[in-house]
Amino acid sequence: MSTAVTLNASHQTLSRASAWARRAPLLPALIFMIIVTQLPFVATLVISFVRWNALYPNDIGFGWFTNYAAVFTDAAMLKSVITTVVLTVAVVLVSLILGLIIAILLDRAFWGRGFVRTIMIAPFLIVPVAAALVWKHAIFNPSYGLLNGTLTWIWGAFGHASSAPQPDWVSSQPLGAIIAALVWQWTPFMMLILLAGLQGRPLDVIEAARIDGADEWQIFRHMTLPHLRQYLELAALLGCIYLVQNFDAVFTITSGGLGTANLPYTIYQTFFEAHDYGQASAAGVVVVIGSMIVATFVLRTVSSLLREEKR
Repeated sequence: MSTAVTLNASHQTLSRASAWARRAPLLPALIFMIIVTQLPFVATLVISFVRWNALYPNDIGFGWFTNYAAVFTDAAMLKSVITTVVLTVAVVLVSLILGLIIAILLDRAFWGRGFVRTIMIAPFLIVPVAAALVWKHAIFNPSYGLLNGTLTWIWGAFGHASSAPQPDWVSSQPLGAIIAALVWQWTPFMMLILLAGLQGRPLDVIEAARIDGADEWQIFRHMTLPHLRQYLELAALLGCIYLVQNFDAVFTITSGGLGTANLPYTIYQTFFEAHDYGQASAAGVVVVIGSMIVATFVLRTVSSLLREEKR
């Protein structure tokens, strides 16, 4: 009996040793990730409870939840939350619709399909600041931008080039300008996820539906769309996570002016211009918590997709 117990204990010790031997190469990466991600977040969490404004160095101390109360009662912060919601919802919805249309078109067989797919993904790979600069100067500029140049060409075709409208797009439609730039950049991302979902459709079932007399709209409505539901959810949730944190387009195109300041830009202003480190940290923690809530839904959607793939 004692020999069996000794052997069992020895086996467990060896199992633990082998498990740690397999995990040991990952420890440096784990430690690095903790230092880079978790320690700054813990520091931000601590500062969020501190009354700390660099303009008042003699008035620093624990304020507990005063910074969070200021976040949820400050008029500029609340307006930036509304702007963030409008910006995120508009970009995600338009990108999803356009991405679905493009994915359906690219799912068909045609010559050069691989090249076209690669070109369609390109906007998502461009550096966000560079993409925003292209839209601000090459497309929206009232003097030499593509939009006003197109209007001049159309009016010129009818002999009225001098009377062509030349609106300042960023000044007249600031939020719309940001939404257009972000839709252009995020539509390929949505298209890529939805195209992957289309590739997983049961083609034999669809072919049987065609033989039974179903037209393309019926197949799309009753078969393709239900199959893509979870992929649509995944694309929307991932888009929400990243777009809620978008800073580049707002900073580059409008500098947060004309009512376009979203939550990340307002946090930037609170930290670097108002020098209120405590309130900026509290707002940052709120954004992180919101992103984590959305990320939880993303993980559930991914898990359900993986379970269906195993079936």
